[in-house]
Amino acid sequence: MEERSNEGLDSRKQTILQAVVVEYVSTAEPVGSEILAAKYPLGVKSATIRNELAEMLELGYLAQPHASAGRIPSDLGYRYYVDRLVIRAELDTAARQTVKKVGSEGESVQEMLRGASRMLSRLTHLLSVGTTARHRDVTVKTAVLSAMGPQQLLFVLALSNGQVENRMVECPEELTLADVGRANEVLQTSLIGKRLRPFSRAKLPAAGHPTVDAVLSSVTGQLRTVARESTRGTLITEGEEYLFAQPEFQKDVAGFADLLRQITEADVLYDAVAPGESLQPVTIGRENRMEEMRSMSIVRQSFYIGDEEAGVIAIVGPTRMQYDRGIPIVNLTAQVLSESLTRYLG
Repeated sequence: MEERSNEGLDSRKQTILQAVVVEYVSTAEPVGSEILAAKYPLGVKSATIRNELAEMLELGYLAQPHASAGRIPSDLGYRYYVDRLVIRAELDTAARQTVKKVGSEGESVQEMLRGASRMLSRLTHLLSVGTTARHRDVTVKTAVLSAMGPQQLLFVLALSNGQVENRMVECPEELTLADVGRANEVLQTSLIGKRLRPFSRAKLPAAGHPTVDAVLSSVTGQLRTVARESTRGTLITEGEEYLFAQPEFQKDVAGFADLLRQITEADVLYDAVAPGESLQPVTIGRENRMEEMRSMSIVRQSFYIGDEEAGVIAIVGPTRMQYDRGIPIVNLTAQVLSESLTRYLG
């Protein structure tokens, strides 16, 4: 973790730091005193600005890529900016309306979260990440089989965390509607109100009828898959292509592509985004728990079904991101998700 300065910044340094962040986020180029003096109403000459930049470099709020370059914000500088200086942007009407449409997209957590993640990546031009919470005590609310054809049944499973699963189940040719009814009776007595997690290994009880038992065996396989996935939590990502357009990651496109694949396929991205007891809504660079994420920043917010946390929606990008716009967009998206999921599923 980058060492933090014990010294605060006076008003002049704060104003200059804010200007450095705004300029660097906009241009992705190190910022010099002449540019700051010309573009920002700082009220002092470039020589004074140069001295202030040198002092903030010593304090750790700025970094210098090489000796002849201007300055860029350090992780500590971004942290100071986010905590004390950022002025959150007022979202325009079009952006607010776009976010609010999320509440009408889909009837399950996964569907709404997929739509929210897609919308968020398009609005921010960053990677968006949605996760469902790892609910180890999730229970079954609905479990029913419906005939879909001569040899196919639809298994619908609705869970207490708002998740809805639809799985196709093959069935014997001789299966009758009466057999489907018997299988549903077993599902009702064995699943409704029960914790899902044990079914990642457990089997459904036999009905004592060969055809029905064959169906229940197929349902058990689907149930085990859902139980493992649901108690592990779901990860949804959208907008990976936007990260490749960032100057920081274009220097080694192949290496960054490999890193992105690793963190997405493993639990790294899930664990990095999921909130911990002491984790802040915004984590910057080296503040991230996962070493693989320390060139990036994460803006996250939890969403709820009623009073129960259902998951997290987040944006991930370089530390040089538009925090002033990203934070309010993520917060509004989480609010809309919470309201919609509580209304439909709570």
